[in-house]
Amino acid sequence: MKTIILNFEQKTPNFKELIQEALNHNFLDILVSKHMFQEISQFERLITYSKDLTLPVKNLICSDIDKVKRLMPKSESNPVKIGIYRELVTKEDERIIIGLSETSLLDFIIVSAKDWKVIPYENLIAAMHSNNTNLIAEVYSVKEAELMLNVLEVGVDGILYAPKNVDELEELKRFTQSNFKINLTKAKVISIQNIPESERVCVDTTSLLEVGEGMLIGSTAKGFVLVHAEVFDTKFVSSRPFRVNAGDVSAYILVPSEKQGVYRTKYLSELKGGDQVYVVDIEGNTRIATVGRVKIETRPMLRFELEALINNEVIHINCICQNAETVKIVDNHGVARPVVDIKISDEVIVHVGPGATHFGTAVKEKIVEK
Repeated sequence: MKTIILNFEQKTPNFKELIQEALNHNFLDILVSKHMFQEISQFERLITYSKDLTLPVKNLICSDIDKVKRLMPKSESNPVKIGIYRELVTKEDERIIIGLSETSLLDFIIVSAKDWKVIPYENLIAAMHSNNTNLIAEVYSVKEAELMLNVLEVGVDGILYAPKNVDELEELKRFTQSNFKINLTKAKVISIQNIPESERVCVDTTSLLEVGEGMLIGSTAKGFVLVHAEVFDTKFVSSRPFRVNAGDVSAYILVPSEKQGVYRTKYLSELKGGDQVYVVDIEGNTRIATVGRVKIETRPMLRFELEALINNEVIHINCICQNAETVKIVDNHGVARPVVDIKISDEVIVHVGPGATHFGTAVKEKIVEK
């Protein structure tokens, strides 16, 4: 998830309206001055930041590395995160920021670049994407925020912005829900197996899903099939537009990662209310939905074995779905088809995965799943 820090160091006439709208959109990261800290102290949900190192905030922003060192070491009893604020004007500033990110002393670096923007941030993203220091860009318009969140496709880890009105918060919400796109391809069904009994998992989200949306589910980390949401009414069953009847308890599902542009996997059996999952459409666009509940019940299932061809290499993919007319997977034409109607040689939409994961995270290790 991208971090959106709203700058409320100065109190504006519409402050109360802005803070309420921020809460409505779940923008909880707030930069405050000493005076404004008192104004927002009544809101327990907020994640506070300040350049005033005397305030009991959750994130302290230092002006130089010496002040950071004086705040070290952190401990479990003092879990405050520490960052630094730097202006970027010259190439030397860029090198200093990269060096700071490699010290392991900082949780985040806020960078202000008022002149040159895209090229310096491209360099910073390329250098910092593999370390644990988040790159936050200070921006001066909503349009600039959108640009920074998409630089090099990955984008910065977050932005710092002083909103002028509630419409700007609405815009921020629209393009920060998820800008992560997943590559989809097609795979051919080569075998179908009946499984008399399995434990089936329905993922009920707190969001309404649309036609063309579903979740990517797979029996191995090699690949995932797009299982469609239950958005269609039938003559026997009403739609459940918040639900994906996803698969068996051992299957993987794609979920957001802390690092932007990377997903993780979870077993369906691990999911619980409050977790977040990726909802994916037929173009590979994603958004994040929160799980309201998970329903696990014993049902007859179908096991599909598929083959995808990637760079002249055949990738074997497996997916297990409940044997029912209401459960649909998306074919290569983007049509949601009941699994009971899928035949051998049919082609469906899939995502070819990394092939090896450890506790849900892709690893460069040889792991055999079959």
